[in-house]
Amino acid sequence: MYKQDGFTIIELIIVIAVIGIIAAIAVPNFLSYLPDARLKSAARDLYSNLQQAKISAIKSNKKWAIVFNADAGTYEVCSGKGPDDSWGGINDVVKKVILSDYGSGVTFGKGSATDPIGGTFGNDFITYSSPKNAVVMNSRGTSNSGYVYLTNSSNISCYGVGTRSSGVVILRRWIGADALAPWG
Repeated sequence: MYKQDGFTIIELIIVIAVIGIIAAIAVPNFLSYLPDARLKSAARDLYSNLQQAKISAIKSNKKWAIVFNADAGTYEVCSGKGPDDSWGGINDVVKKVILSDYGSGVTFGKGSATDPIGGTFGNDFITYSSPKNAVVMNSRGTSNSGYVYLTNSSNISCYGVGTRSSGVVILRRWIGADALAPWG
């Protein structure tokens, strides 16, 4: 007696149909997850850059700054003077970050958040005031206080990343109007 091994056409069609159904369910869920993942990545990178500027300022015994440009949707990590000549030293741009490179419409903004970290939003999504739109870390690891808010094209989620005058770096997330516990 002759025995054949293998799959029948019907079995292959059923397997392909099951894979198609699973893909039809998974792809939309993945695509809705992607913008929030990109926003989270941008917020965590900013948090890391603030920490790195603090550590570098202590290590090099000179001021480091992160200068934000809301109109261009960018920020620069600088060693030395930061946003202007009043800080002294040489202003070397160590890194330039372009928020649009993250995709999904990541930009400065508050999304649907209504309760900012320590203050009111007003029209500014960058609350560093002295110097304007820049955080400056000194050689003791302390800084000026303020926050930067990031959102994406969905405007549902928002992240607030900033520093206290003690140099503590904070990362906080909003979903809708409700703020979640701070990280960091």
